[in-house]
Amino acid sequence: MPPRIHPSAEVSPQASVAEGTSIWHWAQIRERARIGRNCNIGKDVYIDADVVVGDGCKIQNFATLYQGLTVGNRVFIGPHACFTNDMYPRAVSPDWQVVPTKVEDGASIGANSTILCGLTIGRNAMVAAGAVVTKDVPPHALVAGVPAKLVGWVCECGRPLDLRMRCAYDGKAFPELRPRRPASRRRRRA
Repeated sequence: MPPRIHPSAEVSPQASVAEGTSIWHWAQIRERARIGRNCNIGKDVYIDADVVVGDGCKIQNFATLYQGLTVGNRVFIGPHACFTNDMYPRAVSPDWQVVPTKVEDGASIGANSTILCGLTIGRNAMVAAGAVVTKDVPPHALVAGVPAKLVGWVCECGRPLDLRMRCAYDGKAFPELRPRRPASRRRRRA
């Protein structure tokens, strides 16, 4: 099934949009952007030059994805989410360089969140709505706040994990996420 592109959307002829993808009203897809299969690109989304979006992604209205961003498969990006690409932004910067950012497979980026450049959002991680992410987010982590801090862990389905790193909804367990206890020291007898 060829991509479905709304007549008001502006898609560069040098962009690549795979089969099954829908691009809605007034979205703009810049040159050399690559969008995978079966994605849903919402109204007024901006995808900058050279951005890569994997398969099965949902990018909601007004999200802005700037050059240097690579998005994995099955990623959710909420409305008005913003990804940056400049560590030292100025209106005129002759030595400006794009700082790459990566969102790994299955991650969710909440509405109105801001992701600073140069970071990695780990596999199946979740960024809460309105968060400002200033550090890497580990796989399955739930981060929230300004600046975003680790507040919990989530399953592949997005629901919270208990203290045993188990999901009450689907029963999946992630023992590799359990914090490691420091080795106990034995006291010497005198």
